[in-house]
Amino acid sequence: MERPEPLIVASNRGPVGFRHGPDGALEEVRGSGGLVTALRPLVDRMDVTWVASAMSDAEREIAAGGRRTQRSPGGSEFWLHLVAHDPAVYARFYGVVANPVLWFVQHDLWGLKLDPEADLRVPWRQGYVEANRALAAAVVEELDRVPDAPVFVQDYHLDLVPTFVRAARPAARIAHFTHIPWVGPDDWAVLPHEIAVAIHEGLLACDSIGFHTERWRAAFVESCEALLARGGEAERRSHANPISVDVEEFEAIAAGDRVRSRREALLAERPEILVLRVDRTDPSKNAVRGFAAFERLLERRPDLHGRIGLLALLDPSRETIPEYVDYRRAVEDVVARVNERFGRAGWEPIALVVRDDFPASVAAYTEYDVLLVNPVLDGLNLVAKEAPLVNRRDGVLVLSRGAGAFAELEDWVIGIDPLDVGGQAEALERALDLPQADRRAWLDAIRAHVRAHDLDAWATRELVELERRAPCREAGATMRS
Repeated sequence: MERPEPLIVASNRGPVGFRHGPDGALEEVRGSGGLVTALRPLVDRMDVTWVASAMSDAEREIAAGGRRTQRSPGGSEFWLHLVAHDPAVYARFYGVVANPVLWFVQHDLWGLKLDPEADLRVPWRQGYVEANRALAAAVVEELDRVPDAPVFVQDYHLDLVPTFVRAARPAARIAHFTHIPWVGPDDWAVLPHEIAVAIHEGLLACDSIGFHTERWRAAFVESCEALLARGGEAERRSHANPISVDVEEFEAIAAGDRVRSRREALLAERPEILVLRVDRTDPSKNAVRGFAAFERLLERRPDLHGRIGLLALLDPSRETIPEYVDYRRAVEDVVARVNERFGRAGWEPIALVVRDDFPASVAAYTEYDVLLVNPVLDGLNLVAKEAPLVNRRDGVLVLSRGAGAFAELEDWVIGIDPLDVGGQAEALERALDLPQADRRAWLDAIRAHVRAHDLDAWATRELVELERRAPCREAGATMRS
Protein backbone atom coordinates (compact mmCIF):
# COMPACT_ATOMS: atom_id res chain seq x y z
CA MET A 1 0.00 0.00 0.00
CA GLU A 2 1.40 3.41 -0.97
CA ARG A 3 2.34 5.55 2.01
CA PRO A 4 0.22 8.72 2.29
CA GLU A 5 1.88 12.09 1.76
CA PRO A 6 3.15 13.85 4.89
CA LEU A 7 1.63 17.06 6.28
CA ILE A 8 2.46 19.13 9.35
CA VAL A 9 -0.48 21.00 10.91
CA ALA A 10 0.10 23.69 13.53
CA SER A 11 -2.66 25.18 15.68
CA ASN A 12 -3.12 26.45 19.20
CA ARG A 13 -5.53 23.68 20.21
CA GLY A 14 -4.97 20.09 19.23
CA PRO A 15 -7.47 17.65 17.74
CA VAL A 16 -7.68 15.72 21.01
CA GLY A 17 -7.34 16.80 24.61
CA PHE A 18 -6.29 14.98 27.76
CA ARG A 19 -7.14 15.20 31.44
CA HIS A 20 -6.57 13.16 34.58
CA GLY A 21 -9.49 10.98 35.56
CA PRO A 22 -10.69 10.40 39.13
CA ASP A 23 -8.09 7.66 39.52
CA GLY A 24 -5.30 9.85 38.14
CA ALA A 25 -5.12 8.00 34.84
CA LEU A 26 -4.99 9.89 31.54
CA GLU A 27 -8.33 10.30 29.79
CA GLU A 28 -8.68 11.40 26.17
CA VAL A 29 -11.36 13.93 25.19
CA ARG A 30 -12.18 15.28 21.77
CA GLY A 31 -10.62 18.68 21.12
CA SER A 32 -12.97 21.63 21.36
CA GLY A 33 -13.79 23.97 18.51
CA GLY A 34 -14.60 23.52 14.85
CA LEU A 35 -10.98 23.26 13.72
CA VAL A 36 -10.85 19.56 14.59
CA THR A 37 -13.73 18.76 12.29
CA ALA A 38 -12.50 21.15 9.62
CA LEU A 39 -9.14 19.41 9.23
CA ARG A 40 -10.35 15.83 9.49
CA PRO A 41 -10.29 15.25 5.71
CA LEU A 42 -6.57 16.03 5.78
CA VAL A 43 -5.95 13.72 8.74
CA ASP A 44 -7.87 10.94 7.00
CA ARG A 45 -5.97 11.15 3.70
CA MET A 46 -2.43 12.22 4.70
CA ASP A 47 0.33 11.26 7.12
CA VAL A 48 -0.30 14.14 9.53
CA THR A 49 1.82 15.41 12.37
CA TRP A 50 -0.17 17.89 14.47
CA VAL A 51 1.72 20.48 16.52
CA ALA A 52 -0.32 22.21 19.23
CA SER A 53 -0.13 23.79 22.67
CA ALA A 54 -0.46 21.69 25.81
CA MET A 55 -3.49 23.06 27.66
CA SER A 56 -3.76 20.98 30.83
CA ASP A 57 -1.44 19.39 33.38
CA ALA A 58 -2.11 16.05 31.71
CA GLU A 59 -1.12 17.47 28.33
CA ARG A 60 2.04 19.00 29.75
CA GLU A 61 3.01 15.53 30.98
CA ILE A 62 2.45 14.20 27.48
CA ALA A 63 4.50 17.03 25.99
CA ALA A 64 7.43 16.06 28.21
CA GLY A 65 7.34 12.57 26.69
CA GLY A 66 7.67 13.80 23.11
CA ARG A 67 5.52 13.12 20.04
CA ARG A 68 3.05 10.24 20.18
CA THR A 69 0.61 8.50 17.88
CA GLN A 70 -3.11 9.18 18.23
CA ARG A 71 -6.30 8.31 16.40
CA SER A 72 -8.66 10.94 15.04
CA PRO A 73 -12.42 10.79 15.77
CA GLY A 74 -12.72 9.19 12.32
CA GLY A 75 -10.23 6.47 13.24
CA SER A 76 -7.18 7.69 11.29
CA GLU A 77 -3.79 7.58 12.94
CA PHE A 78 -1.65 10.71 13.23
CA TRP A 79 1.31 12.03 15.20
CA LEU A 80 0.65 14.50 18.03
CA HIS A 81 3.41 16.88 19.12
CA LEU A 82 2.36 18.98 22.12
CA VAL A 83 4.31 22.05 23.24
CA ALA A 84 4.31 22.95 26.94
CA HIS A 85 4.61 26.73 27.27
CA ASP A 86 5.66 28.51 30.42
CA PRO A 87 2.31 29.29 32.12
CA ALA A 88 3.05 33.02 32.32
CA VAL A 89 4.01 33.10 28.64
CA TYR A 90 0.83 31.27 27.65
CA ALA A 91 -1.35 33.55 29.80
CA ARG A 92 0.06 36.62 28.03
CA PHE A 93 -0.14 34.97 24.61
CA TYR A 94 -3.71 33.73 24.82
CA GLY A 95 -5.43 35.74 27.53
CA VAL A 96 -3.92 39.17 26.80
CA VAL A 97 -2.94 39.33 23.12
CA ALA A 98 -4.74 36.68 21.04
CA ASN A 99 -7.94 37.02 23.04
CA PRO A 100 -9.21 39.63 23.32
CA VAL A 101 -6.82 42.04 21.54
CA LEU A 102 -6.44 40.40 18.11
CA TRP A 103 -9.96 38.96 18.27
CA PHE A 104 -11.43 42.36 19.08
CA VAL A 105 -9.46 44.14 16.35
CA GLN A 106 -10.41 41.60 13.70
CA HIS A 107 -14.09 41.59 14.66
CA ASP A 108 -14.46 45.40 14.76
CA LEU A 109 -15.05 45.32 18.52
CA TRP A 110 -12.30 47.63 19.76
CA GLY A 111 -14.89 50.01 21.17
CA LEU A 112 -15.81 47.36 23.76
CA LYS A 113 -12.28 47.08 25.13
CA LEU A 114 -12.13 47.95 28.82
CA ASP A 115 -8.45 48.92 28.59
CA PRO A 116 -7.82 50.16 25.03
CA GLU A 117 -4.78 52.17 26.13
CA ALA A 118 -3.04 49.26 27.87
CA ASP A 119 0.62 48.79 26.94
CA LEU A 120 0.86 45.64 24.82
CA ARG A 121 4.59 45.57 24.28
CA VAL A 122 5.45 43.20 27.15
CA PRO A 123 2.59 40.70 26.59
CA TRP A 124 3.34 40.81 22.86
CA ARG A 125 7.07 40.12 23.12
CA GLN A 126 6.97 37.91 26.22
CA GLY A 127 3.73 36.16 25.36
CA TYR A 128 2.53 36.04 21.77
CA VAL A 129 6.00 36.12 20.20
CA GLU A 130 7.44 33.53 22.58
CA ALA A 131 4.51 31.11 22.24
CA ASN A 132 4.69 31.36 18.45
CA ARG A 133 8.45 30.84 18.59
CA ALA A 134 8.02 27.67 20.65
CA LEU A 135 5.37 26.23 18.31
CA ALA A 136 7.52 27.10 15.30
CA ALA A 137 10.48 25.28 16.88
CA ALA A 138 8.31 22.17 17.16
CA VAL A 139 7.35 22.51 13.50
CA VAL A 140 11.02 22.80 12.52
CA GLU A 141 11.78 19.69 14.59
CA GLU A 142 9.14 17.82 12.59
CA LEU A 143 10.49 19.21 9.30
CA ASP A 144 13.87 17.73 10.22
CA ARG A 145 12.12 14.34 10.33
CA VAL A 146 10.15 14.89 7.11
CA PRO A 147 11.82 17.69 5.11
CA ASP A 148 9.36 17.52 2.21
CA ALA A 149 6.23 17.90 4.34
CA PRO A 150 4.15 21.02 3.69
CA VAL A 151 3.24 23.05 6.78
CA PHE A 152 -0.37 24.15 7.30
CA VAL A 153 -0.63 26.85 10.01
CA GLN A 154 -4.04 27.64 11.46
CA ASP A 155 -5.61 30.92 12.49
CA TYR A 156 -4.82 34.17 14.26
CA HIS A 157 -3.15 32.62 17.29
CA LEU A 158 -0.19 31.56 15.14
CA ASP A 159 0.41 34.50 12.79
CA LEU A 160 4.15 34.58 13.58
CA VAL A 161 4.84 30.85 13.23
CA PRO A 162 5.49 31.18 9.47
CA THR A 163 8.11 33.89 10.13
CA PHE A 164 10.12 31.65 12.45
CA VAL A 165 9.75 28.52 10.31
CA ARG A 166 10.79 30.39 7.16
CA ALA A 167 13.87 31.79 8.90
CA ALA A 168 14.94 28.32 10.03
CA ARG A 169 13.97 26.40 6.90
CA PRO A 170 13.87 28.72 3.84
CA ALA A 171 12.81 25.91 1.51
CA ALA A 172 9.73 24.94 3.54
CA ARG A 173 6.33 24.97 1.85
CA ILE A 174 4.09 26.92 4.22
CA ALA A 175 0.36 27.72 4.10
CA HIS A 176 -1.71 29.71 6.57
CA PHE A 177 -5.49 29.85 6.89
CA THR A 178 -7.25 32.60 8.85
CA HIS A 179 -10.59 31.42 10.22
CA ILE A 180 -11.73 34.86 11.42
CA PRO A 181 -12.27 38.14 9.52
CA TRP A 182 -9.45 40.34 8.28
CA VAL A 183 -9.78 44.10 8.55
CA GLY A 184 -8.31 47.11 6.78
CA PRO A 185 -5.39 49.35 7.75
CA ASP A 186 -7.49 51.83 9.74
CA ASP A 187 -8.60 49.03 12.07
CA TRP A 188 -5.04 47.79 12.59
CA ALA A 189 -3.96 51.33 13.53
CA VAL A 190 -5.26 50.87 17.09
CA LEU A 191 -2.30 48.53 17.74
CA PRO A 192 1.37 49.47 18.09
CA HIS A 193 2.87 49.68 14.62
CA GLU A 194 5.42 46.94 15.30
CA ILE A 195 2.64 44.47 16.14
CA ALA A 196 0.55 45.21 13.06
CA VAL A 197 3.64 44.96 10.85
CA ALA A 198 4.81 41.68 12.39
CA ILE A 199 1.40 40.07 11.90
CA HIS A 200 1.24 40.95 8.21
CA GLU A 201 4.87 39.96 7.68
CA GLY A 202 4.10 36.64 9.34
CA LEU A 203 1.46 35.77 6.81
CA LEU A 204 3.61 36.99 3.93
CA ALA A 205 6.25 34.47 5.01
CA CYS A 206 3.84 31.86 3.64
CA ASP A 207 3.53 30.60 0.09
CA SER A 208 -0.25 30.29 0.30
CA ILE A 209 -2.55 32.47 2.46
CA GLY A 210 -6.22 31.50 2.76
CA PHE A 211 -9.32 33.38 3.89
CA HIS A 212 -12.99 32.46 3.90
CA THR A 213 -14.13 35.28 1.64
CA GLU A 214 -12.90 37.66 -1.01
CA ARG A 215 -13.83 40.49 1.38
CA TRP A 216 -11.34 39.32 4.02
CA ARG A 217 -8.67 38.59 1.40
CA ALA A 218 -9.03 42.05 -0.14
CA ALA A 219 -8.69 43.67 3.30
CA PHE A 220 -5.48 41.73 3.85
CA VAL A 221 -4.06 42.95 0.54
CA GLU A 222 -5.03 46.52 1.38
CA SER A 223 -3.40 46.32 4.80
CA CYS A 224 -0.22 44.77 3.40
CA GLU A 225 0.05 47.63 0.95
CA ALA A 226 -0.56 50.30 3.60
CA LEU A 227 1.72 48.81 6.25
CA LEU A 228 4.46 47.21 4.16
CA ALA A 229 4.07 48.44 0.56
CA ARG A 230 3.70 44.75 -0.37
CA GLY A 231 0.14 44.65 -1.64
CA GLY A 232 1.14 43.01 -4.92
CA GLU A 233 2.86 40.17 -3.10
CA ALA A 234 -0.19 39.72 -0.86
CA GLU A 235 -2.40 39.64 -3.94
CA ARG A 236 -0.35 36.88 -5.57
CA ARG A 237 -0.13 34.66 -2.53
CA SER A 238 -3.66 34.90 -1.14
CA HIS A 239 -6.95 33.26 -2.04
CA ALA A 240 -10.52 32.95 -0.77
CA ASN A 241 -11.83 29.48 0.06
CA PRO A 242 -14.87 29.31 2.36
CA ILE A 243 -14.82 26.35 4.72
CA SER A 244 -17.82 24.06 4.90
CA VAL A 245 -19.43 21.08 6.60
CA ASP A 246 -18.75 17.35 6.50
CA VAL A 247 -22.23 16.66 5.17
CA GLU A 248 -22.35 12.90 5.72
CA GLU A 249 -21.02 13.16 9.26
CA PHE A 250 -23.37 15.99 10.18
CA GLU A 251 -26.45 14.25 8.82
CA ALA A 252 -25.44 11.11 10.71
CA ILE A 253 -25.14 13.11 13.93
CA ALA A 254 -28.62 14.58 13.36
CA ALA A 255 -30.05 11.08 12.93
CA GLY A 256 -28.34 9.70 16.06
CA ASP A 257 -29.93 8.73 19.36
CA ARG A 258 -28.55 11.64 21.39
CA VAL A 259 -30.03 14.21 19.01
CA ARG A 260 -33.27 12.26 18.69
CA SER A 261 -33.88 12.28 22.44
CA ARG A 262 -33.26 16.02 22.65
CA ARG A 263 -35.53 16.64 19.69
CA GLU A 264 -38.33 14.73 21.37
CA ALA A 265 -37.92 16.88 24.47
CA LEU A 266 -37.98 20.03 22.33
CA LEU A 267 -41.11 18.90 20.48
CA ALA A 268 -42.89 18.43 23.78
CA GLU A 269 -42.44 22.08 24.73
CA ARG A 270 -41.78 24.05 21.54
CA PRO A 271 -44.00 27.04 20.73
CA GLU A 272 -46.10 27.17 17.59
CA ILE A 273 -43.43 29.33 15.90
CA LEU A 274 -39.78 28.76 16.84
CA VAL A 275 -37.08 31.36 16.26
CA LEU A 276 -33.62 29.97 16.99
CA ARG A 277 -30.13 31.30 17.59
CA VAL A 278 -27.11 29.08 18.32
CA ASP A 279 -23.74 30.68 19.04
CA ARG A 280 -21.30 31.58 21.81
CA THR A 281 -21.46 34.21 24.53
CA ASP A 282 -19.06 36.32 22.51
CA PRO A 283 -19.60 40.04 21.79
CA SER A 284 -18.95 39.42 18.09
CA LYS A 285 -22.03 37.18 17.90
CA ASN A 286 -24.25 40.20 18.62
CA ALA A 287 -26.83 38.43 20.78
CA VAL A 288 -27.91 41.58 22.62
CA ARG A 289 -29.05 43.28 19.41
CA GLY A 290 -30.71 40.05 18.31
CA PHE A 291 -32.79 39.91 21.48
CA ALA A 292 -33.63 43.60 21.13
CA ALA A 293 -34.81 42.93 17.57
CA PHE A 294 -37.07 40.14 18.83
CA GLU A 295 -38.43 42.60 21.38
CA ARG A 296 -39.24 45.01 18.54
CA LEU A 297 -41.00 42.19 16.70
CA LEU A 298 -43.23 41.58 19.71
CA GLU A 299 -44.03 45.30 19.82
CA ARG A 300 -45.01 45.25 16.14
CA ARG A 301 -46.97 42.01 16.21
CA PRO A 302 -49.22 41.50 19.24
CA ASP A 303 -50.87 38.65 17.33
CA LEU A 304 -47.70 36.61 17.88
CA HIS A 305 -47.86 36.83 21.66
CA GLY A 306 -48.22 33.37 23.16
CA ARG A 307 -47.48 31.73 19.80
CA ILE A 308 -43.84 32.55 19.14
CA GLY A 309 -40.68 31.87 21.12
CA LEU A 310 -36.99 32.57 20.70
CA LEU A 311 -34.77 29.71 21.81
CA ALA A 312 -31.18 30.89 22.40
CA LEU A 313 -28.61 28.13 22.86
CA LEU A 314 -25.38 29.86 23.81
CA ASP A 315 -22.09 28.12 24.47
CA PRO A 316 -20.18 29.82 27.32
CA SER A 317 -17.02 31.44 25.99
CA ARG A 318 -13.78 32.86 27.49
CA GLU A 319 -15.38 33.50 30.84
CA THR A 320 -12.18 34.71 32.49
CA ILE A 321 -11.90 37.72 30.14
CA PRO A 322 -13.65 40.79 31.63
CA GLU A 323 -15.24 41.93 28.35
CA TYR A 324 -16.86 38.52 27.96
CA VAL A 325 -18.11 38.54 31.54
CA ASP A 326 -19.71 41.94 30.94
CA TYR A 327 -21.26 40.79 27.69
CA ARG A 328 -22.83 37.70 29.21
CA ARG A 329 -24.35 39.93 31.89
CA ALA A 330 -25.76 42.21 29.17
CA VAL A 331 -27.25 39.18 27.41
CA GLU A 332 -28.95 38.00 30.59
CA ASP A 333 -30.23 41.50 31.33
CA VAL A 334 -31.92 42.02 27.96
CA VAL A 335 -33.51 38.55 28.08
CA ALA A 336 -34.88 39.28 31.55
CA ARG A 337 -36.25 42.62 30.32
CA VAL A 338 -38.07 41.10 27.35
CA ASN A 339 -39.51 38.26 29.38
CA GLU A 340 -40.68 40.58 32.14
CA ARG A 341 -42.21 42.98 29.64
CA PHE A 342 -44.10 40.48 27.47
CA GLY A 343 -44.21 37.17 29.32
CA ARG A 344 -47.31 35.79 30.90
CA ALA A 345 -48.46 32.60 32.55
CA GLY A 346 -47.62 29.68 30.27
CA TRP A 347 -45.51 31.74 27.84
CA GLU A 348 -41.93 32.92 28.13
CA PRO A 349 -40.90 34.81 24.98
CA ILE A 350 -37.17 34.02 25.21
CA ALA A 351 -35.69 30.77 26.50
CA LEU A 352 -31.98 31.33 27.22
CA VAL A 353 -29.79 28.25 27.74
CA VAL A 354 -26.07 28.82 28.37
CA ARG A 355 -24.20 25.52 28.26
CA ASP A 356 -22.13 23.37 25.93
CA ASP A 357 -24.63 20.85 24.52
CA PHE A 358 -23.98 20.14 20.85
CA PRO A 359 -26.69 17.44 20.47
CA ALA A 360 -29.28 19.92 21.79
CA SER A 361 -28.15 22.47 19.22
CA VAL A 362 -28.45 19.97 16.38
CA ALA A 363 -31.89 18.94 17.61
CA ALA A 364 -32.96 22.58 17.55
CA TYR A 365 -31.60 22.89 13.99
CA THR A 366 -34.19 20.36 12.88
CA GLU A 367 -37.07 22.35 14.38
CA TYR A 368 -36.59 26.07 13.74
CA ASP A 369 -39.00 28.13 11.65
CA VAL A 370 -36.59 31.08 11.57
CA LEU A 371 -32.85 30.95 12.28
CA LEU A 372 -31.29 34.25 13.34
CA VAL A 373 -27.54 34.57 12.69
CA ASN A 374 -26.58 38.21 13.21
CA PRO A 375 -22.85 38.54 14.07
CA VAL A 376 -21.17 41.91 13.81
CA LEU A 377 -18.42 40.17 11.84
CA ASP A 378 -17.71 36.47 11.46
CA GLY A 379 -15.02 34.76 9.44
CA LEU A 380 -17.63 32.37 8.08
CA ASN A 381 -20.26 31.04 10.57
CA LEU A 382 -20.87 27.33 10.16
CA VAL A 383 -24.27 27.47 11.91
CA ALA A 384 -25.59 29.08 8.72
CA LYS A 385 -24.54 25.96 6.79
CA GLU A 386 -25.12 23.24 9.37
CA ALA A 387 -28.66 24.10 10.42
CA PRO A 388 -30.31 24.20 6.96
CA LEU A 389 -28.85 20.77 6.17
CA VAL A 390 -31.01 19.05 8.77
CA ASN A 391 -33.99 21.40 9.22
CA ARG A 392 -37.40 19.71 8.81
CA ARG A 393 -39.69 22.76 8.79
CA ASP A 394 -38.59 24.73 5.71
CA GLY A 395 -36.91 27.16 8.06
CA VAL A 396 -35.80 30.60 6.88
CA LEU A 397 -32.29 31.90 7.53
CA VAL A 398 -31.96 35.57 8.58
CA LEU A 399 -28.25 36.23 8.08
CA SER A 400 -25.93 39.12 8.85
CA ARG A 401 -24.09 40.66 5.93
CA GLY A 402 -21.09 40.67 8.29
CA ALA A 403 -20.91 36.87 8.29
CA GLY A 404 -18.55 35.34 5.76
CA ALA A 405 -21.23 32.82 4.78
CA PHE A 406 -23.41 35.64 3.44
CA ALA A 407 -21.26 35.90 0.31
CA GLU A 408 -22.20 32.32 -0.58
CA LEU A 409 -25.81 32.17 0.60
CA GLU A 410 -27.17 35.68 -0.03
CA ASP A 411 -29.61 34.59 -2.77
CA TRP A 412 -31.45 32.28 -0.37
CA VAL A 413 -31.51 34.23 2.91
CA ILE A 414 -32.91 37.45 4.32
CA GLY A 415 -29.88 39.68 4.74
CA ILE A 416 -29.54 42.10 7.64
CA ASP A 417 -27.31 44.91 8.86
CA PRO A 418 -26.04 43.56 12.22
CA LEU A 419 -26.09 47.02 13.83
CA ASP A 420 -29.65 47.89 12.76
CA VAL A 421 -32.02 46.54 15.42
CA GLY A 422 -35.13 47.84 13.68
CA GLY A 423 -34.04 46.31 10.40
CA GLN A 424 -33.50 42.97 12.09
CA ALA A 425 -37.01 43.10 13.54
CA GLU A 426 -38.40 43.76 10.06
CA ALA A 427 -36.34 40.86 8.69
CA LEU A 428 -37.76 38.51 11.31
CA GLU A 429 -41.27 39.60 10.36
CA ARG A 430 -40.54 39.09 6.68
CA ALA A 431 -39.19 35.60 7.42
CA LEU A 432 -42.37 34.66 9.25
CA ASP A 433 -44.49 35.88 6.34
CA LEU A 434 -42.42 34.35 3.53
CA PRO A 435 -44.54 32.13 1.25
CA GLN A 436 -44.15 28.41 1.78
CA ALA A 437 -42.88 27.81 -1.75
CA ASP A 438 -40.06 30.33 -1.24
CA ARG A 439 -39.18 28.85 2.13
CA ARG A 440 -38.80 25.40 0.60
CA ALA A 441 -36.91 26.65 -2.46
CA TRP A 442 -34.43 28.66 -0.39
CA LEU A 443 -33.75 25.80 2.01
CA ASP A 444 -33.25 23.34 -0.84
CA ALA A 445 -30.84 25.75 -2.55
CA ILE A 446 -28.71 26.16 0.59
CA ARG A 447 -28.56 22.40 1.02
CA ALA A 448 -27.53 21.86 -2.58
CA HIS A 449 -24.81 24.48 -2.30
CA VAL A 450 -23.38 23.04 0.92
CA ARG A 451 -23.37 19.52 -0.51
CA ALA A 452 -21.63 20.70 -3.67
CA HIS A 453 -19.04 22.70 -1.69
CA ASP A 454 -18.38 20.42 1.26
CA LEU A 455 -15.52 20.14 3.70
CA ASP A 456 -13.55 17.73 1.54
CA ALA A 457 -13.65 20.25 -1.32
CA TRP A 458 -12.28 22.94 0.99
CA ALA A 459 -9.40 20.76 2.17
CA THR A 460 -8.56 19.66 -1.37
CA ARG A 461 -8.37 23.23 -2.60
CA GLU A 462 -6.07 24.27 0.24
CA LEU A 463 -3.58 21.61 -0.83
CA VAL A 464 -3.93 22.62 -4.48
CA GLU A 465 -3.36 26.30 -3.70
CA LEU A 466 -0.19 25.49 -1.76
CA GLU A 467 1.14 23.20 -4.49
CA ARG A 468 0.41 25.78 -7.15
CA ARG A 469 2.26 28.53 -5.30
CA ALA A 470 5.09 26.47 -3.79
CA PRO A 471 6.21 23.53 -5.94
CA CYS A 472 8.51 21.10 -4.19
CA ARG A 473 11.95 22.69 -3.69
CA GLU A 474 15.32 21.09 -3.16
CA ALA A 475 16.64 21.24 0.38
CA GLY A 476 18.62 24.40 0.96
CA ALA A 477 16.85 26.41 -1.71
CA THR A 478 16.56 30.09 -0.99
CA MET A 479 13.29 31.79 -0.19
CA ARG A 480 11.46 33.22 -3.18
CA SER A 481 10.84 36.93 -3.23
